[in-house]
Amino acid sequence: MNLKDLKGWTLDHQMKGVPGNQRPMALGRTGGQRWNILKEDLPLPAAVLLDSALTQNSAWMRRFLEATGAYLAPHGKTTMSPQLFKRQLDDGAWGITVANTHQLQVARDHGVKRVVMANQLVGKQAIRYVMNEIRKDKSFDFYCLVDSVEGVKMLADAAKKEKPGRPLQVLLEGGIPGGRTGVRDFKTAMKVAKAISAAAPYLSLRGVEGFEGLIRGKNPKDSQRQVDAFLDFLADIAVEVGKAGLYAKGEVLLSAGGSSFYDRVVERFAKAKLDRKARIVIRSGCYLTHDEASYAKAFADVLKRSKVARSLGQGLQPALEVWAYVQSRPEPTRVLVTMGRRDAGADSGWPTPIKWFRPGKHSKPAAMPEGHVCVNMNDQHGYLDVPANSPLKVGDLVGFGINHPCTTFDKWQVIHVVDDKYKVVESLRTFF
Repeated sequence: MNLKDLKGWTLDHQMKGVPGNQRPMALGRTGGQRWNILKEDLPLPAAVLLDSALTQNSAWMRRFLEATGAYLAPHGKTTMSPQLFKRQLDDGAWGITVANTHQLQVARDHGVKRVVMANQLVGKQAIRYVMNEIRKDKSFDFYCLVDSVEGVKMLADAAKKEKPGRPLQVLLEGGIPGGRTGVRDFKTAMKVAKAISAAAPYLSLRGVEGFEGLIRGKNPKDSQRQVDAFLDFLADIAVEVGKAGLYAKGEVLLSAGGSSFYDRVVERFAKAKLDRKARIVIRSGCYLTHDEASYAKAFADVLKRSKVARSLGQGLQPALEVWAYVQSRPEPTRVLVTMGRRDAGADSGWPTPIKWFRPGKHSKPAAMPEGHVCVNMNDQHGYLDVPANSPLKVGDLVGFGINHPCTTFDKWQVIHVVDDKYKVVESLRTFF
């Protein structure tokens, strides 16, 4: 990847989390400014990533891949940060996953060579862009999904017209009743697979894909049962398509696995008895940053289920935090902070106050005492319920752990990476 232009991108005080007196400066120079969150060098709220946690999480996932033989194409939609894409690719990721052409364009503009679009490719402009990228860059390894004969025809007609010079690689998508995209049964799956095969040389069928992350049972055991059944459905489709001789030449891709059940994906797909080599590709996007709630619980479930995961040493650590000031304590048990829905995601639950710091008193952040809970947020205000004897007062800094990283990243153009003393070591640009 090439990040030279990105590091030269200019940031200034109009961007959230950048000092108010900051003159325009190249993004790549922020690590040399000696900014420190705890020294109040930056306005709050500010989103930060702990560099030590990023390093730990990268190392853990690398060990998981080595132990299982799986490959990783992390979902770029989580961070939309080419600097983090590069970090993941440098650490051994097989490719990057995207959900739409905007995300694909960001990845391509910064030099990503292998992309899985875990979605249907539709629309004149989107299809034309993909065909042009395939035509102009012979090293571009691109895959998209298809789940209908109509979709096959649309893509084949476009490839015939646009003449990209090689087949468009597609994955047959399986889905669940009442869920998102994807074929619901074997009959439809085989019908679509035959249509793809018949569309050669414009299309090539390279594998089978699905997403299990939205499956929710009555309890964890029931969720696992339903997830396993869906993964077996995908694997059975892959086997039947192979028996029918419908794949293009080369290895077969079997891909699923968000940030909750990738251990089950590897285990169930490994049992598929294909007639050729299969590459199992998981697509977790949140492993790198992790969180304090949703994925913390999901990872705890992974450790309960997977002996391999338990054998890999220290696990995933929350890396993403949002820091804010206490701005008011109008009642003994109510604290208001300078962080709201415009700063931190709330789609999966409120942020968790995990640390606090008082300038001039503390040398490092202290753990938040029990009983401090975020109970609501407006656009720019966060409401905390606190004990009457809470130490918090106006001017204190509060660090919040995040529930679901995706909907916090999309609120920031600039996110700072900090060391364990909260000194900024670099700043990341996002493209939402």
